[in-house]
Amino acid sequence: MPAPDLDTDPWRVREPRVRPDALAVAESLFSLSNGYLGVRGTLDEVEPSEMRATYLSGVHETHPLSYPEGGYGHPEEGQAMITLADASPLRLLVDGIPLDVREIRAQVHERSLDLRAGTLDRRVRWTTPAGATVEVTSRRLVSLAERAVCAVRYQVRVVEGAAHVLLRSELAAGSVMPSGVDNDDPRVAPILDEAFELRARLAGATGGALVERTRRSGITVAAAVDHVVDAGRVDTTADDEHVVTTVAAHLRAGETLAVVKVAGYGWSYDAGSDSVLGEASAAVASALDLGWEGLLTAQRAVLDELWATADVEVDGDPELQQALRYAVFQLCCSAAGISGAPVGAKGLTGRGYSGHTFWDVEGFVVPALTLLRPRSAAELLRWRSATLDLARERARTLGMAGASFPWRTISGREVSAYWPASTAALHVNADIARAFWLYRNVTGADLDEVGGLAVLVETARMWTGVGAEDADGGWHLFGVTGPDEYTGVVDDNVFTNLMARRNLRWAADACRRQEARAAELGVDHAEIAAWRAAADAVHVPWDEGLGVHPMNAGFTSYREWPFKQDPDGAPVQDHHHYATFYRRQVLKQADLVQALWWCRAEFTAEQVARDLDYYEARTVRDSSLSAAVQSVVCAAAGHPDLALRYLRECALVDLRDVQGDTAKGLHLAAVGGAWLALAAGLGGLREDGEELELAPVLPATLSRTAYSVTWRGRVLRVETTREGTTVTLLRGEGPVAVVVDGAPLRVAADAPATAPLRTPDPLLPEPRQPAGREPRT
Repeated sequence: MPAPDLDTDPWRVREPRVRPDALAVAESLFSLSNGYLGVRGTLDEVEPSEMRATYLSGVHETHPLSYPEGGYGHPEEGQAMITLADASPLRLLVDGIPLDVREIRAQVHERSLDLRAGTLDRRVRWTTPAGATVEVTSRRLVSLAERAVCAVRYQVRVVEGAAHVLLRSELAAGSVMPSGVDNDDPRVAPILDEAFELRARLAGATGGALVERTRRSGITVAAAVDHVVDAGRVDTTADDEHVVTTVAAHLRAGETLAVVKVAGYGWSYDAGSDSVLGEASAAVASALDLGWEGLLTAQRAVLDELWATADVEVDGDPELQQALRYAVFQLCCSAAGISGAPVGAKGLTGRGYSGHTFWDVEGFVVPALTLLRPRSAAELLRWRSATLDLARERARTLGMAGASFPWRTISGREVSAYWPASTAALHVNADIARAFWLYRNVTGADLDEVGGLAVLVETARMWTGVGAEDADGGWHLFGVTGPDEYTGVVDDNVFTNLMARRNLRWAADACRRQEARAAELGVDHAEIAAWRAAADAVHVPWDEGLGVHPMNAGFTSYREWPFKQDPDGAPVQDHHHYATFYRRQVLKQADLVQALWWCRAEFTAEQVARDLDYYEARTVRDSSLSAAVQSVVCAAAGHPDLALRYLRECALVDLRDVQGDTAKGLHLAAVGGAWLALAAGLGGLREDGEELELAPVLPATLSRTAYSVTWRGRVLRVETTREGTTVTLLRGEGPVAVVVDGAPLRVAADAPATAPLRTPDPLLPEPRQPAGREPRT
């Protein structure tokens, strides 16, 4: 599917000429979300559209999972995010002819997402067969201040001539598109396509409501809608599938029909229909009390605060500047109003991966939010810790101690039907533990504010239960899958082993700090000592001949991959069976290289240089997670220009549809990864020490970078130019200790700290990638 043609602008994503053939990608790019409620960026009119949808975080339906060969412990039910009652559709008829941009000859048709106003704006002008020139403008928002509210102001103006205008505004009952489900079982599509049963419908003078309940998961959802109309005749009707408000008017030249449509949502596992309906209706009433201008003002206020504390700037690359601000906008909006639910891999922008959340949310989204929007990070961590009992239950099913968190889920239960890439990926548990530990280190908050101590304890217990000690005292993990999904079920994956070591030490340190609370969890001194002993004995494979770390035991002796067989850059998994590439030296994504970042203390500078060089030549980046990791490590290894190329690929993954699947929703881990690639890559930011560390580098084509970071209650601004790096305290009590290139600095409110810019001195030349797999910028 082609991507839309976009203008480059520092504060807007603008499509100057809307192309119907590019709608699928544009609908994802122009999605609006607040973490609780999300609306795809469809055109206002019902047709054309590729995937019209409104979502609520956590609302899903279950469906059976089918296995050609069954096995003990396989999940029996899948989960899928479902499309709710949708308040976005409008149908406009002018002199009886519907507005369909495929049929009219538009003189102007443009859309833009305003990153400071938080609105999706549209303008279309055409001349009707009767000779009237008509212009439609709309402005849509998903409120960042009133989390259950979305609204649109739709205006029809006759520029020349006269026209009879009829606007049909719909609230359409929830349903899904079967093609959006990651499951080809023929039983699944009918279940999800009829996920809802109607519980109530209402119609008033200018709006109405629908209340529905999912048939299997038992979730009640209510959607209410109302309209403010400045002219015309208004009528509302309702049936089992729609609430329809119709507005009609005859307009002469210069006259305008304007309608403000406000929708409110609510959902619950437990509450009855009346209660959930009351919640949705109250959301509408609150929005109407604010009024359209009040909603816009509140939206702008939230975003003014965001940009005051989280703006990012790059001088010398306008396209990257736009992409990074877009990433910050979508990242922070994805969790702004979230509560009691996860952020999925696509957020609320599309149904890719069936709406599931994965480890990459804790790996990339939560750490970025921790440094930008710690309250949002805390909500995501509280959701994860609330699923701990389900993780304990899963561990018991697998014959493990402690807790084993799912590879993919919505509710907290494992729903992956492919165990080599899911159940075997035990690193998920350490990735989640890392997110809790980083949150505590960055914010200074008590771990138990987000349920973190219990998570660290139970994941540590899992590791000691599955680890094996050899005759020489070495500690091993057998039969695991690391981050790379092209190398499955191996022994001693270095990333997994080192992350397990960190998890064990984090748990031991946390229990020492909170002995009374640890005792409540059944932790004693002997268990802590066992954790430390296992961590100290972790085996890390090493290839003495090559002078590199094998990604897992024996990896460097696997056969090399014939990269010339894939000259067009197509994903390896689309053209070769897993049996072909599981034991070859080809990586879907960074794995050992990710350990170079997340477990940096375990490697010398020479090891980083040699490992990076080795794995760059074998990584094809068929996963959108990889570019951010490679960007960070390339910068650390003294290759800022290559780091910038990877940063660009990551930041532009959706705006350019780099992976070719943005139509299914945004890549939120890459969105978070783009900010991390700037701050942790070019900025050299490390948040895992007692003091904030920076090691900035500046690529040849950039003259300046600047970003903000929240560190232990203070907001710092880090600016790097050729002259050096300046750290400024924007908010909070000072002073703050910061380490720049190993030198301790003191930053106070009235005394920014400065340090000269170092010149990178790489140990090896810039690494090469497989043919055709260079960074896609």
